Amino acid sequence: MKKMNLFRTLILSVTTAAAATAQQPSVPAPFNSSHSVVVGANTWHYFRARPSNEPKGTVLLLHGFPDLPYGWSNQVPVFTSLGYQVIVPHMLGYAQTSSPAEFDEFSFKKQSDELAALLDQIVPDEQVILGGHDWGGGLVWPFAIYYPELFKGIFSITYPYLPPATEYVDLADAIRVGQYPTFKYQLQFREPSFDREFSNETEIRQLLLAVNEAKSPDGKTAFSPNGIDLDLLPYLHQPSLLSDAELDLYVSEFQIRGLRGPLNWYRTAKINFEDELPIAQAGGHRFTMPTLFVQALRDPVLIPELSEGMDQYFDKLTRAEVNTGHWAMIEGPDEVNKILNSWVATID
Repeated sequence: MKKMNLFRTLILSVTTAAAATAQQPSVPAPFNSSHSVVVGANTWHYFRARPSNEPKGTVLLLHGFPDLPYGWSNQVPVFTSLGYQVIVPHMLGYAQTSSPAEFDEFSFKKQSDELAALLDQIVPDEQVILGGHDWGGGLVWPFAIYYPELFKGIFSITYPYLPPATEYVDLADAIRVGQYPTFKYQLQFREPSFDREFSNETEIRQLLLAVNEAKSPDGKTAFSPNGIDLDLLPYLHQPSLLSDAELDLYVSEFQIRGLRGPLNWYRTAKINFEDELPIAQAGGHRFTMPTLFVQALRDPVLIPELSEGMDQYFDKLTRAEVNTGHWAMIEGPDEVNKILNSWVATID
């Protein structure tokens, strides 16, 4: 592809050694191998799962906050059973993937560029299926806008398509006039000092318990659309949506780089606006590839109303619903997997 040849010249400043994947010793199920590649100045780590036979294609899955590749563990076997290999990276700022200091490195555009380069190393000239959840779902949309030729189909779980705007409105101002009422927590998350609240193992564990619906002894939860109740964190305890072993794994991985990088995703709204302004000024974008959007009906922040009107931007949009909260892939894996299985069958 001419575009990708130019892209290799401009973006892939990668040595031969960096281009080769390095297998890691410990690989959790359902993955088969663990690799790292260098793209520009950043190292990206990813897990790969392979089908029993030669793969007929590739699925790239993007996780959100504060999740990790393991959040897709219930869905990976669906794709491998259909003959696909699955690539699931630690997203930028997380664990074994780089966490650069500059905010603009976390923009949707820059991450799209780097993930396109990653695909070019792993599966050059192949069209893949792209999927995401939470911030990963948010990245699906601009990634498919910037590199439509890379994707045979795309899907997002919980995160609807929010088209680019021609005028920047800060989130605080939007909330003040009644827009995005369930996004108030993002004002807390984007504060420069917020990640310093979670600087050790105990504090990281408390954060993960909060967002995974753990409760205090008197039945209170610490996370709401208004933010995290920091005073309640020390009283949270299992059970949560994560098992004890999963929680320990998540805590250990978030200790590697801390929370600054993952929270930088909440600090790039104006950078994303500036990158996407030409798209908005040109009248917006229309997606031509098969697309699936899965709405979690009980999601307290990415509520169904946010997806109203998005259908007009797609030629081939399939909508589905699951009766879960935000963490649909672990709250309702059978529902989600049935939807994914049916949708993939339509684009095979």
